[in-house]
Amino acid sequence: MSILQIIHTQLANTVWLFFLILGVWGVFRAARGLGVDGNYLGATAVGQLLFVVQIVLGVILYLGGSRPADSFMHWLYGAFSLVFVPFVYLVWMRGDDSNQSQWVLGFTTLFMFGIALRSITTGAG
Repeated sequence: MSILQIIHTQLANTVWLFFLILGVWGVFRAARGLGVDGNYLGATAVGQLLFVVQIVLGVILYLGGSRPADSFMHWLYGAFSLVFVPFVYLVWMRGDDSNQSQWVLGFTTLFMFGIALRSITTGAG
């Protein structure tokens, strides 16, 4: 296994754990009646950057000849992970920072935790 494959695998574990913590934190904040703040948005942006790095590594591995077990679904989950959180923020929330938006973003990040786990299962071979 090449060093890039090891980094890709370990970063995948980091991503699902990060989004699990982020989702639990977001739902906890929403349950306390808080709205979306800069700390939570910044952490969400860091999560998105982790997905971007993961996808760049995946593209490099793919071009190098490494193929995931279920290639189409693995790439589909990767593409979805790039657009879902920005879509929710820009189209659904429209920059709103209310408590309702905190609920939406909290559950969005929990959903991304599931997407990260599912992506791992389609890439494992």
